[in-house]
Amino acid sequence: MWKVNSPKPVKLIIGILAANHKCLYTAADVLASKFGRMDFTSDIWPFDKTDYYREQTGQHILRQFVSVESLIEPGKLAKIKHKTNKLEQKLAKMLALPLPRPVNLDPGIIEPSKLVLATTKNYSHRIYIGKNMYAEVTLIFDKGRWCPLEHTYPDYRQQCYFYFFEKVRERLLEQLKIFQLSKK
Repeated sequence: MWKVNSPKPVKLIIGILAANHKCLYTAADVLASKFGRMDFTSDIWPFDKTDYYREQTGQHILRQFVSVESLIEPGKLAKIKHKTNKLEQKLAKMLALPLPRPVNLDPGIIEPSKLVLATTKNYSHRIYIGKNMYAEVTLIFDKGRWCPLEHTYPDYRQQCYFYFFEKVRERLLEQLKIFQLSKK
């Protein structure tokens, strides 16, 4: 007899790109109100590995990550991406800057072996996850460290990101132990 196993819960992370500090802090507050308490917030870094978002978000873009304390089912990622897209639109109106997208929100999940990002854009290395959304494995965790893949975005190859994702992964492992004990 074939047995189908339910997936284990995962950690939701959200990458924030913002035009300035006010946009960044406002976005973090809105995310906490919509997704719940954050257990980790990364340092703030310059987003300078690509010019891709400059016309939408400005000349001096800031990057920060947050992780949500409560674990989620991995199948909710597409729905969460829709929610963050709507929040971006709400934030653009609220912040009232002369930029079309003063905040960019990129949700993803961390599992013990990988970091997966949601996206609206299809490409050869992305898979469809429902609700007109795609996902890609951006990093894998192998032999005790985060490893980029051929298609990994340049900024996701930075050691400072790896340090943050490792803290989130360690917390996930602690939470999964508690989750397993509660199942017994």
